[in-house]
Amino acid sequence: MSSDFNVVKLGENIGARVDGVRVGELDAETAAAVNAALLEHKVIFFRRQHHLDDAGQFAFAQSMGIPTTPHPTLTSTEVKVLPIDAEEGGRANQWHTDVTFVDRIPKASILRAVELPPYGGTTTWTSTVAAYRQLPKALQDLADNLWAMHNNQFDYAQVDPAKIAELLATSGAGSKYVREFGATHFEAYHPVVRVHPETGEKALLLGNFVKRILDVSASESQALFRMFQDRITWLENTIRWNWELGDVAMWDNRATQHYAVSDYGDQPRRMHRVTLAGDVPVSVSGECSRVIAGDASDYSVIDNPKRLVA
Repeated sequence: MSSDFNVVKLGENIGARVDGVRVGELDAETAAAVNAALLEHKVIFFRRQHHLDDAGQFAFAQSMGIPTTPHPTLTSTEVKVLPIDAEEGGRANQWHTDVTFVDRIPKASILRAVELPPYGGTTTWTSTVAAYRQLPKALQDLADNLWAMHNNQFDYAQVDPAKIAELLATSGAGSKYVREFGATHFEAYHPVVRVHPETGEKALLLGNFVKRILDVSASESQALFRMFQDRITWLENTIRWNWELGDVAMWDNRATQHYAVSDYGDQPRRMHRVTLAGDVPVSVSGECSRVIAGDASDYSVIDNPKRLVA
Protein backbone atom coordinates (compact mmCIF):
# COMPACT_ATOMS: atom_id res chain seq x y z
CA MET A 1 0.00 0.00 0.00
CA SER A 2 1.27 3.46 -0.88
CA SER A 3 2.57 5.59 1.98
CA ASP A 4 0.47 8.42 0.49
CA PHE A 5 -2.80 6.61 1.32
CA ASN A 6 -4.99 9.04 3.24
CA VAL A 7 -8.67 9.23 4.14
CA VAL A 8 -10.15 12.73 4.49
CA LYS A 9 -13.50 12.82 6.29
CA LEU A 10 -16.05 15.08 4.58
CA GLY A 11 -19.09 14.88 6.86
CA GLU A 12 -20.04 13.79 10.36
CA ASN A 13 -22.45 11.06 9.22
CA ILE A 14 -21.29 10.18 5.72
CA GLY A 15 -18.58 10.72 3.14
CA ALA A 16 -14.80 10.72 2.77
CA ARG A 17 -12.22 11.37 0.06
CA VAL A 18 -9.49 8.77 -0.38
CA ASP A 19 -6.18 10.18 -1.55
CA GLY A 20 -3.01 8.41 -2.62
CA VAL A 21 -4.70 5.55 -4.51
CA ARG A 22 -4.43 4.91 -8.22
CA VAL A 23 -7.75 3.20 -8.89
CA GLY A 24 -7.50 -0.06 -10.79
CA GLU A 25 -6.33 -3.50 -9.76
CA LEU A 26 -5.28 -3.16 -6.11
CA ASP A 27 -3.03 -5.25 -3.89
CA ALA A 28 -4.75 -6.97 -0.96
CA GLU A 29 -3.52 -4.48 1.66
CA THR A 30 -4.77 -1.45 -0.26
CA ALA A 31 -8.08 -3.14 -1.05
CA ALA A 32 -8.58 -3.88 2.66
CA ALA A 33 -7.83 -0.26 3.55
CA VAL A 34 -10.29 1.00 0.93
CA ASN A 35 -12.96 -1.40 2.21
CA ALA A 36 -12.38 -0.21 5.78
CA ALA A 37 -12.87 3.40 4.63
CA LEU A 38 -16.04 2.37 2.80
CA LEU A 39 -17.49 0.67 5.89
CA GLU A 40 -16.75 3.66 8.10
CA HIS A 41 -17.78 6.48 5.77
CA LYS A 42 -20.47 4.74 3.61
CA VAL A 43 -19.44 6.58 0.42
CA ILE A 44 -15.89 7.36 -0.65
CA PHE A 45 -14.53 9.45 -3.51
CA PHE A 46 -11.35 9.28 -5.58
CA ARG A 47 -10.23 12.37 -7.50
CA ARG A 48 -8.03 12.65 -10.61
CA GLN A 49 -8.39 9.08 -11.89
CA HIS A 50 -8.02 10.20 -15.51
CA HIS A 51 -6.14 7.03 -16.44
CA LEU A 52 -9.18 4.86 -15.73
CA ASP A 53 -11.15 3.13 -18.51
CA ASP A 54 -13.83 0.44 -18.36
CA ALA A 55 -11.27 -2.34 -18.02
CA GLY A 56 -9.54 -0.57 -15.15
CA GLN A 57 -12.85 0.16 -13.44
CA PHE A 58 -13.81 -3.52 -13.69
CA ALA A 59 -10.38 -4.58 -12.36
CA PHE A 60 -10.91 -2.27 -9.38
CA ALA A 61 -14.29 -3.89 -8.76
CA GLN A 62 -12.67 -7.34 -8.85
CA SER A 63 -10.17 -6.18 -6.25
CA MET A 64 -13.03 -5.13 -3.97
CA GLY A 65 -15.41 -8.06 -4.40
CA ILE A 66 -17.31 -10.08 -7.00
CA PRO A 67 -18.82 -8.01 -9.84
CA THR A 68 -22.41 -8.71 -10.81
CA THR A 69 -23.68 -8.69 -14.36
CA PRO A 70 -24.55 -5.09 -15.32
CA HIS A 71 -28.24 -5.28 -14.31
CA PRO A 72 -30.85 -7.98 -13.56
CA THR A 73 -33.35 -6.70 -16.13
CA LEU A 74 -31.22 -4.83 -18.70
CA THR A 75 -29.88 -8.06 -20.15
CA SER A 76 -29.41 -7.17 -23.81
CA THR A 77 -26.09 -5.49 -23.15
CA GLU A 78 -23.01 -7.70 -23.21
CA VAL A 79 -20.68 -5.16 -21.60
CA LYS A 80 -19.22 -5.62 -18.12
CA VAL A 81 -19.72 -1.96 -17.18
CA LEU A 82 -23.21 -0.43 -17.25
CA PRO A 83 -23.45 2.94 -19.05
CA ILE A 84 -25.90 5.32 -17.38
CA ASP A 85 -26.76 7.93 -19.97
CA ALA A 86 -29.17 10.78 -19.25
CA GLU A 87 -30.18 10.94 -22.91
CA GLU A 88 -31.28 7.29 -22.84
CA GLY A 89 -33.49 7.37 -19.78
CA GLY A 90 -30.75 6.95 -17.17
CA ARG A 91 -31.79 9.67 -14.70
CA ALA A 92 -31.98 8.19 -11.22
CA ASN A 93 -33.53 11.29 -9.63
CA GLN A 94 -35.37 9.39 -6.91
CA TRP A 95 -34.04 8.25 -3.55
CA HIS A 96 -33.10 4.59 -3.80
CA THR A 97 -30.80 1.79 -2.78
CA ASP A 98 -29.63 -0.10 -5.86
CA VAL A 99 -31.52 -3.22 -6.96
CA THR A 100 -33.54 -3.87 -3.79
CA PHE A 101 -36.18 -5.72 -5.82
CA VAL A 102 -34.03 -8.88 -5.71
CA ASP A 103 -33.12 -10.94 -2.66
CA ARG A 104 -29.33 -10.52 -2.99
CA ILE A 105 -28.96 -6.76 -2.67
CA PRO A 106 -25.58 -5.58 -4.00
CA LYS A 107 -22.77 -4.84 -1.57
CA ALA A 108 -21.52 -1.73 -3.33
CA SER A 109 -21.51 0.26 -6.55
CA ILE A 110 -18.58 1.98 -8.27
CA LEU A 111 -19.46 4.97 -10.45
CA ARG A 112 -17.12 6.82 -12.82
CA ALA A 113 -17.78 10.15 -14.54
CA VAL A 114 -17.33 9.78 -18.32
CA GLU A 115 -19.14 12.87 -19.66
CA LEU A 116 -20.47 15.71 -17.54
CA PRO A 117 -22.80 18.66 -18.20
CA PRO A 118 -21.38 22.19 -17.92
CA TYR A 119 -23.55 22.73 -14.85
CA GLY A 120 -25.52 20.61 -12.39
CA GLY A 121 -25.53 16.82 -12.43
CA THR A 122 -24.47 16.31 -8.81
CA THR A 123 -25.22 13.14 -6.84
CA THR A 124 -26.34 12.99 -3.21
CA TRP A 125 -25.91 10.06 -0.82
CA THR A 126 -27.44 9.55 2.60
CA SER A 127 -26.60 7.22 5.48
CA THR A 128 -29.39 4.81 6.37
CA VAL A 129 -27.33 3.77 9.41
CA ALA A 130 -27.31 7.32 10.80
CA ALA A 131 -31.04 7.59 10.10
CA TYR A 132 -31.81 4.48 12.15
CA ARG A 133 -29.47 5.54 14.95
CA GLN A 134 -31.28 8.89 15.27
CA LEU A 135 -34.73 7.34 15.68
CA PRO A 136 -36.30 7.43 19.15
CA LYS A 137 -36.19 3.99 20.79
CA ALA A 138 -39.95 3.50 20.31
CA LEU A 139 -39.63 4.06 16.55
CA GLN A 140 -36.57 1.80 16.35
CA ASP A 141 -38.61 -0.97 18.00
CA LEU A 142 -41.43 -0.38 15.52
CA ALA A 143 -39.13 -0.40 12.50
CA ASP A 144 -37.32 -3.53 13.73
CA ASN A 145 -40.52 -5.54 13.26
CA LEU A 146 -41.68 -4.17 9.89
CA TRP A 147 -41.23 -5.73 6.46
CA ALA A 148 -41.67 -4.17 3.03
CA MET A 149 -42.39 -5.37 -0.47
CA HIS A 150 -39.93 -4.17 -3.14
CA ASN A 151 -40.34 -4.66 -6.88
CA ASN A 152 -39.11 -3.25 -10.19
CA GLN A 153 -42.47 -2.02 -11.46
CA PHE A 154 -41.68 1.23 -13.25
CA ASP A 155 -43.56 4.12 -11.66
CA TYR A 156 -44.11 6.60 -14.48
CA ALA A 157 -45.74 9.06 -12.09
CA GLN A 158 -42.38 9.65 -10.44
CA VAL A 159 -40.71 10.85 -13.65
CA ASP A 160 -41.63 13.21 -16.46
CA PRO A 161 -44.59 11.50 -18.26
CA ALA A 162 -43.95 13.51 -21.41
CA LYS A 163 -40.33 12.34 -21.49
CA ILE A 164 -41.38 8.71 -21.01
CA ALA A 165 -43.97 9.01 -23.79
CA GLU A 166 -41.34 10.52 -26.07
CA LEU A 167 -38.91 7.68 -25.32
CA LEU A 168 -41.52 4.97 -25.88
CA ALA A 169 -42.50 6.52 -29.22
CA THR A 170 -39.00 5.99 -30.57
CA SER A 171 -36.95 2.90 -31.34
CA GLY A 172 -33.80 4.23 -29.72
CA ALA A 173 -31.82 3.09 -26.71
CA GLY A 174 -33.97 5.14 -24.35
CA SER A 175 -37.19 3.34 -25.24
CA LYS A 176 -35.34 0.03 -25.04
CA TYR A 177 -34.17 0.93 -21.52
CA VAL A 178 -37.70 1.75 -20.30
CA ARG A 179 -39.22 -1.38 -21.85
CA GLU A 180 -36.48 -3.72 -20.63
CA PHE A 181 -36.42 -2.40 -17.06
CA GLY A 182 -39.81 -3.88 -16.23
CA ALA A 183 -39.89 -6.72 -18.75
CA THR A 184 -38.92 -9.29 -16.10
CA HIS A 185 -40.83 -9.01 -12.85
CA PHE A 186 -38.77 -9.13 -9.67
CA GLU A 187 -40.24 -8.87 -6.20
CA ALA A 188 -38.84 -9.48 -2.74
CA TYR A 189 -39.81 -9.00 0.88
CA HIS A 190 -37.13 -7.26 2.93
CA PRO A 191 -36.98 -6.19 6.57
CA VAL A 192 -37.33 -2.43 7.05
CA VAL A 193 -34.26 -2.71 9.29
CA ARG A 194 -31.37 -4.89 8.17
CA VAL A 195 -28.25 -5.81 10.10
CA HIS A 196 -25.10 -4.89 8.20
CA PRO A 197 -23.23 -8.15 7.50
CA GLU A 198 -19.75 -6.72 8.15
CA THR A 199 -20.20 -4.02 10.81
CA GLY A 200 -23.28 -5.27 12.65
CA GLU A 201 -24.83 -1.80 12.35
CA LYS A 202 -28.59 -1.50 11.84
CA ALA A 203 -29.76 0.32 8.73
CA LEU A 204 -33.14 1.31 7.32
CA LEU A 205 -33.85 -0.53 4.06
CA LEU A 206 -36.36 1.51 2.04
CA GLY A 207 -36.20 3.74 -1.08
CA ASN A 208 -38.26 4.08 -4.23
CA PHE A 209 -38.48 0.35 -5.03
CA VAL A 210 -40.70 -0.10 -1.95
CA LYS A 211 -44.33 -0.53 -3.00
CA ARG A 212 -45.86 -1.13 0.42
CA ILE A 213 -45.22 -1.98 4.05
CA LEU A 214 -46.58 -5.45 4.79
CA ASP A 215 -49.43 -6.34 7.17
CA VAL A 216 -50.87 -2.81 7.44
CA SER A 217 -53.45 -0.87 5.44
CA ALA A 218 -52.52 1.19 2.39
CA SER A 219 -52.84 4.48 4.28
CA GLU A 220 -50.82 3.13 7.21
CA SER A 221 -48.19 1.85 4.79
CA GLN A 222 -47.84 5.28 3.20
CA ALA A 223 -47.59 6.98 6.59
CA LEU A 224 -44.96 4.56 7.90
CA PHE A 225 -42.90 4.74 4.72
CA ARG A 226 -42.97 8.53 4.72
CA MET A 227 -42.00 8.78 8.39
CA PHE A 228 -38.92 6.58 8.04
CA GLN A 229 -37.94 7.74 4.55
CA ASP A 230 -38.10 11.38 5.64
CA ARG A 231 -35.68 10.59 8.45
CA ILE A 232 -33.28 8.97 5.98
CA THR A 233 -33.13 12.12 3.83
CA TRP A 234 -32.46 14.62 6.60
CA LEU A 235 -29.76 16.91 5.18
CA GLU A 236 -27.52 16.16 8.16
CA ASN A 237 -27.31 12.55 6.93
CA THR A 238 -26.35 13.46 3.36
CA ILE A 239 -23.39 14.47 1.25
CA ARG A 240 -23.67 16.06 -2.19
CA TRP A 241 -20.85 15.49 -4.66
CA ASN A 242 -19.96 17.93 -7.44
CA TRP A 243 -18.51 15.70 -10.12
CA GLU A 244 -15.34 16.41 -12.07
CA LEU A 245 -13.96 14.29 -14.90
CA GLY A 246 -11.64 11.73 -13.40
CA ASP A 247 -13.82 11.24 -10.32
CA VAL A 248 -14.80 7.81 -9.03
CA ALA A 249 -17.35 7.23 -6.25
CA MET A 250 -17.89 3.99 -4.37
CA TRP A 251 -20.74 3.51 -1.92
CA ASP A 252 -21.86 0.85 0.52
CA ASN A 253 -25.23 -0.10 -0.92
CA ARG A 254 -26.15 -1.86 2.35
CA ALA A 255 -25.96 1.39 4.32
CA THR A 256 -26.98 4.19 1.94
CA GLN A 257 -29.49 5.61 -0.48
CA HIS A 258 -28.59 7.99 -3.31
CA TYR A 259 -30.22 10.49 -5.66
CA ALA A 260 -28.87 11.81 -8.97
CA VAL A 261 -29.94 15.45 -9.13
CA SER A 262 -31.55 16.20 -12.51
CA ASP A 263 -30.75 19.90 -12.74
CA TYR A 264 -28.85 20.06 -16.04
CA GLY A 265 -31.66 20.23 -18.60
CA ASP A 266 -30.91 18.42 -21.86
CA GLN A 267 -27.14 18.57 -21.43
CA PRO A 268 -25.33 15.24 -21.80
CA ARG A 269 -24.32 13.32 -18.68
CA ARG A 270 -22.80 9.85 -18.92
CA MET A 271 -21.58 7.68 -16.04
CA HIS A 272 -20.26 4.11 -15.99
CA ARG A 273 -21.16 1.76 -13.12
CA VAL A 274 -19.95 -1.59 -11.85
CA THR A 275 -21.85 -3.29 -9.02
CA LEU A 276 -20.49 -5.79 -6.48
CA ALA A 277 -22.38 -8.88 -5.37
CA GLY A 278 -23.88 -8.76 -1.90
CA ASP A 279 -25.66 -10.93 0.61
CA VAL A 280 -29.32 -11.59 1.43
CA PRO A 281 -30.43 -9.07 4.11
CA VAL A 282 -31.10 -10.33 7.63
CA SER A 283 -33.57 -8.70 10.02
CA VAL A 284 -32.92 -7.77 13.63
CA SER A 285 -34.61 -11.02 14.68
CA GLY A 286 -32.46 -13.07 12.28
CA GLU A 287 -34.96 -13.65 9.45
CA CYS A 288 -33.69 -13.52 5.86
CA SER A 289 -35.29 -11.62 3.00
CA ARG A 290 -37.60 -13.68 0.78
CA VAL A 291 -37.99 -13.97 -2.99
CA ILE A 292 -41.58 -13.50 -4.16
CA ALA A 293 -41.00 -13.32 -7.93
CA GLY A 294 -38.03 -13.56 -10.26
CA ASP A 295 -34.75 -15.48 -10.17
CA ALA A 296 -31.69 -13.26 -9.70
CA SER A 297 -29.12 -16.05 -9.87
CA ASP A 298 -28.03 -15.02 -13.39
CA TYR A 299 -27.56 -11.45 -12.16
CA SER A 300 -25.42 -12.12 -9.12
CA VAL A 301 -23.98 -14.72 -6.82
CA ILE A 302 -24.63 -14.37 -3.09
CA ASP A 303 -21.50 -13.04 -1.41
CA ASN A 304 -21.58 -13.51 2.36
CA PRO A 305 -18.77 -11.44 3.91
CA LYS A 306 -17.03 -12.16 7.18
CA ARG A 307 -18.34 -10.19 10.13
CA LEU A 308 -15.83 -7.73 11.57
CA VAL A 309 -14.46 -8.60 15.01
CA ALA A 310 -15.86 -6.15 17.56
